[in-house]
Amino acid sequence: MAEKAGVSLGTVSNAINRPEILAPETLKRVRKAIDELKFIPNASAQTLRAGKTRILGLVVPDISNPFFTDLAKGVNDAALLAGYVVILCNTDEDSEKEDHYIDILAGQNVRGILITPAHETNKRLNEISKRGIGLTLVDRPSIGLDTCSVEVNDAHGGLLALEHLYERGHRKIMCLTGESDIPQVAERERGMREAISRIPKADRPTIITQRIPMMTADSASTVMSEHIAEKGLNFTAVICGNDLVAFGAIRAIRAAGYSIPEDVSVIGYDDIDFAANATVPLTSIAQPKYQLGYAAAELVISECENPEKHAHQKIQFQPHLIVRNSTRSI
Repeated sequence: MAEKAGVSLGTVSNAINRPEILAPETLKRVRKAIDELKFIPNASAQTLRAGKTRILGLVVPDISNPFFTDLAKGVNDAALLAGYVVILCNTDEDSEKEDHYIDILAGQNVRGILITPAHETNKRLNEISKRGIGLTLVDRPSIGLDTCSVEVNDAHGGLLALEHLYERGHRKIMCLTGESDIPQVAERERGMREAISRIPKADRPTIITQRIPMMTADSASTVMSEHIAEKGLNFTAVICGNDLVAFGAIRAIRAAGYSIPEDVSVIGYDDIDFAANATVPLTSIAQPKYQLGYAAAELVISECENPEKHAHQKIQFQPHLIVRNSTRSI
């Protein structure tokens, strides 16, 4: 290539890595030779020279949940625009897997990590920042960590769900959700308690909290079936931890011989695409899934590109209620 362009090897290297230092005519000649020879720069070699990759790691708890699929698309689109690629890691809500992936990503010299911790904020994340790796929490507040975060106001989401059912006359409400050490779960329950505190004591609804080991349709269906078999239908409405949990709950309720929403109203969370297209369209608390991912990627890329000038930000989106046919007044 150098011979074809009539320049030295060093000039070719500068054309690829530092084009701003070359004279316009020289740069034009080298680029013409690159096009004619269909030369593709070796990214690995460039990385070795620069000591930096253009790779981000995205660690999520359940990629089978469409919420995280949409979130990952937002991350990927923002990364692509900035010239980065994304490695996706799925933890299955397992803290050991999460630690394993963090170690692997750090060992691969990624520039930044975006993560939705499976449970409480992972202590190992503090070590990531100390190693000079950009870090942004996605769908989690950065409590106790000096890092960026992008989240949704889950307390407000819980409040919206409870108020919606209360206004429709429901006074026996099940909360079918995950463990309380999951920050979103804790925040949504806090929002529900706030909504109840605004209601006159004599008319406050009874809340039956039923926890599930995994935030999946199968886990929700199993727990709901067991509850109905043991205690009967002792509720008129269900607030679910996400839309997949809502679908599992609906499956179990129907299998027990009851109808949605005639016997039980069900409200989900996330507003995934399937929610509007279900047999009984699902009322849900909508989250800006794609925007969460895109904003988080922009933050971590900002830290990667200008770590000295970067100022950590905490972005919070607001959820909103979408009413469909799975809830009704009684």
